[in-house]
Amino acid sequence: MEAASEITGGCLRKYTEVPSTCQPTLMTTTDAEHRSLLVRPRRADALRNYEKVLTAAREAFAEGGESTALEEIARRAGVGIGTLYRNFPNRQALVEALYLDEVEEVARAGADYLEVEDPWEALNGWVERFIGYMATKRVLASELLNYLEPDAALFQTCRASLYAAGEPLLTRAQEAGVVRSDIAIADLIQMLIGMAKIPTADPTQVERLVGIALDGLRYRS
Repeated sequence: MEAASEITGGCLRKYTEVPSTCQPTLMTTTDAEHRSLLVRPRRADALRNYEKVLTAAREAFAEGGESTALEEIARRAGVGIGTLYRNFPNRQALVEALYLDEVEEVARAGADYLEVEDPWEALNGWVERFIGYMATKRVLASELLNYLEPDAALFQTCRASLYAAGEPLLTRAQEAGVVRSDIAIADLIQMLIGMAKIPTADPTQVERLVGIALDGLRYRS
């Protein structure tokens, strides 16, 4: 397994050698609100290649799942396999980076939705983004479990970041009187995870179930 000094491109923040190639230090929800989970390359050209590889990997894993080859990802990104390995020294490092990038996107969406004037619409918008993230997460998490234990620090850090992103939206909706007060962010996220895992060939069915569940969260006098 590669040591930290061998990662010359993008890498994950504060990881240890065992058991993860790029394992972040566990953060509190307060930390997760203010810190990026990924350390990206600083040079503009290196950053462009890094982002191209992540984008290509996201598309390739969505289509091919765990059978996706790194060579195929490099081809889609329009870079050589050497460039891919300079940023991600092995398959695990790439999958972890992509997983954390997805979590960061959901966390940023939480901050963006806080700017939406209507608290109910803001919460709904973030929930829709979370459900979209779950579709990608299922593929990536399945592969990561080949390398990591379910309670690994990487998963704990991501969970803290997601809770920190969603909790202000839920609290604001509750304070506005549009969501029942006896629901915690952990309840909401576990409910969404459960529905996202429902086996169905029709993604609109999951969306409909989420809509029904969210309607049950509404405060009614």
